[in-house]
Amino acid sequence: MNNEFLEIIKTRRSCRQYKAEQITDEELKAVLEAGTYAPTSRGMQSPYIVAVQNDEIRKKLAEMNAHVMGVTSNPYYDAPTYVLVFTPADANNPIQDGSCVLENMMLAAHAIGLASCWIHREREMFSTDEGKKLMESFGLPEGLVGIGALALGYPAKAADAPKPRKVDYYRVIK
Repeated sequence: MNNEFLEIIKTRRSCRQYKAEQITDEELKAVLEAGTYAPTSRGMQSPYIVAVQNDEIRKKLAEMNAHVMGVTSNPYYDAPTYVLVFTPADANNPIQDGSCVLENMMLAAHAIGLASCWIHREREMFSTDEGKKLMESFGLPEGLVGIGALALGYPAKAADAPKPRKVDYYRVIK
């Protein structure tokens, strides 16, 4: 079966090297809008998406994430845009809802020629006083938890070929 969307799924790869050039507002809007169409538990649309292009805030986020990770490098790989996803801590399925949003955005980014990488440790980052102050500065309501983030931008090099899929990855029971 040859299908353009299935090819997007099969060819999307995590990118860890980005060009410094900022993505366009139109590209960013397309990616963010794709996130808003992700399925959410009971159709509640509980996640919040925050795109950060401000250099000072990106630097702060990279420092916070690196601290949690125990490194000094930039865990967002110096991408020009970071996209953070939050959900209410008391949502029905916060991790699942936020994960669907992140996946939709990664696939949309790839479909329009952008690169992305799912970044972890936002839960730890935004449970700190510093993280809570940042969420407040973003205009977010209280009671949210960080689910994950995307490094987003133009790839600095071509993506690697996909690894072969393991033979027993799925089963069909009839």
